[in-house]
Amino acid sequence: MEILYNLSVYEKVLGVAFLVFVLIQLYFYLFFYLRVVRKRFNPLPEADELYPPVSVVICARNEEENLQHFLPKVLEQDYPDFEVIVVNDCSSDNSDLVLESLQKKYPRLKVTTIKEDEKFTHAKKLALTVGIKAAKHEWLVLTDADCFPKSNKWLRHMASNFTEGIEVVLGYGGYLSEKGLLNKLIRLDTLHIALNYLGWALAKRPYMGVGRNLAYKKSVFFRNKGFANHAGIESGDDDLFVMEVANQYNTAVEYRRDAHTLSVPRKSYSSWLRQKRRHLSTSKLYRTGLKTGLSIEPFSRAAVYLTFVGLMVFKVFPYITLSVLLVYLISKHTVLALAAKRFDEGKLVHVIFWWDIYSLYFYAKLLTLNRITRKQQKWK
Repeated sequence: MEILYNLSVYEKVLGVAFLVFVLIQLYFYLFFYLRVVRKRFNPLPEADELYPPVSVVICARNEEENLQHFLPKVLEQDYPDFEVIVVNDCSSDNSDLVLESLQKKYPRLKVTTIKEDEKFTHAKKLALTVGIKAAKHEWLVLTDADCFPKSNKWLRHMASNFTEGIEVVLGYGGYLSEKGLLNKLIRLDTLHIALNYLGWALAKRPYMGVGRNLAYKKSVFFRNKGFANHAGIESGDDDLFVMEVANQYNTAVEYRRDAHTLSVPRKSYSSWLRQKRRHLSTSKLYRTGLKTGLSIEPFSRAAVYLTFVGLMVFKVFPYITLSVLLVYLISKHTVLALAAKRFDEGKLVHVIFWWDIYSLYFYAKLLTLNRITRKQQKWK
């Protein structure tokens, strides 16, 4: 006790702050993220009649190559009754020829074309709305033209959650594993985002999904008047829409390996930065409580490291401080490693710690750039 009395007020405050921030961090990892690791799924129904008809909606703008390579993986799903609607949105490449060729081989494929109008520009939300209106089934499954399902059981896994009361199903959309640091950063970022939105959904607080792998009812879309509440923003067709329609009762999650979709990652840091800035631009429309809740995790993470450094500089119980930090790091990285394995990203385990640090700088940079320049990016 005498040692405590000898500490300055500043050192005491620093020590208490360090412990509080560590506890906040552990709350996120053990209350939200661990749920994703521990989630157990029911087996797939065996009888085909238990699977409702599904409309898959894909928007494509100048996706000639991706349509040729990836669309057959969607069209060849092992599912009893489904259609695939591709909205060819003002493409100037040979997308129309590719789609015409695929239609001859796959009768399930339907194509809706939006012609370019010099007097009128539009975002992805219009193309999605056109595709949804063209869908003939109540259940919609959304993905992108540069995505493909990891297995031919993708639709079965998503549809296994189409049970009574469920109106929204959140899936996992990962990225192809390639060589290079940028690819690792993209996949680590995707993993952490998934832990957030899936963990929060499992805690009965759904707030977003990703358009690369998302399902909801057509009636829900029209009941919400589509994207009317954020029609003027380029992004938001997934996160803002889900925030509006999802709740603790009508939302399910599906992220078994065969339910994943994979996307082509960005090839340059600058293009990834632009993509992330566009995605992050919607956060200003999040509810105040949600924004506060989501910001607490990165803030407390940065505070843990800063207060730790301060305690070590002032030599305040250095061994105890170091022990607490080690317990914190081991706990959180155990959860992250298990989650990486769950999402089939086990090879990223050895770089998770560095992303933990770098992401604080990266997202601070994104927020700063978005505040300085608010010019919106096109969806493609």
